[in-house]
Amino acid sequence: MGKQKMTPIGIACILLVLLVVAFMVRGSLREPEKIVLPPEPSTTEPSGPTVDNEAVDRVEVRPDTVQSAIEVLARPRVYTRTITVERYWSGGSGVSVITAAAADGWLRLDVTETDGQTRHVITGDDAVYIWYGSSRKVYSGASALTQDAEQGILTYEDILALPPERIAAADYRALEGVNCIYVETEPDEAGYVERYWVSVSSGLLAAAERECDGAVVYRMAALTVSYDGVDAEDFTLPNGTVLCEPAVAATKEISEND
Repeated sequence: MGKQKMTPIGIACILLVLLVVAFMVRGSLREPEKIVLPPEPSTTEPSGPTVDNEAVDRVEVRPDTVQSAIEVLARPRVYTRTITVERYWSGGSGVSVITAAAADGWLRLDVTETDGQTRHVITGDDAVYIWYGSSRKVYSGASALTQDAEQGILTYEDILALPPERIAAADYRALEGVNCIYVETEPDEAGYVERYWVSVSSGLLAAAERECDGAVVYRMAALTVSYDGVDAEDFTLPNGTVLCEPAVAATKEISEND
């Protein structure tokens, strides 16, 4: 039987089939699109001296959510920082400079008042030890204060205890280069308004102020925190008694606004 000649219609059909096959092959050789999965939530607690509160950056902060956001912030187990507390009253003012060292639930404070007097405070395990200057006489007793309260500053507990209707504003704000959760209250019955800046990076209260009738009566600031320089000497009484030996060797130093 002789060769049959292909009709134009047959040739067109073959070309169409080849074209479809070519597209299928080309598609199979292309790289698949990458699928970006959300990061898995961490279920472990911070084990080192630093903390990671970056997840809070993804939480929308509003007056009705800010207490929950602040409540979940983690703090470093080991740190040192210097806190400046200013108080203003009719006809005068005073400034306290506080050097704080914290480790494993213990806190050492060296408080220098305006008159130059220094008070040393060590607190931990529900106890507090206080002595003045170079004196070796130590006053001790039970302590029910939080670490923030010991430092003479407005506290996390103050924010968390606020009735939700008293929170006038809450958002993210930068304070001198430090990214913070900001909280402002409505005036209380006495006319006092409080403002808080909680560092997102360290989880520590970076600044706070209290105002009455437009005048600031209290202000604190601690914009720099270091994660080193804490050892047993910081928690040693004048008689040589060591109250705490930090379990974590802190070796990292960070400024909040670096």
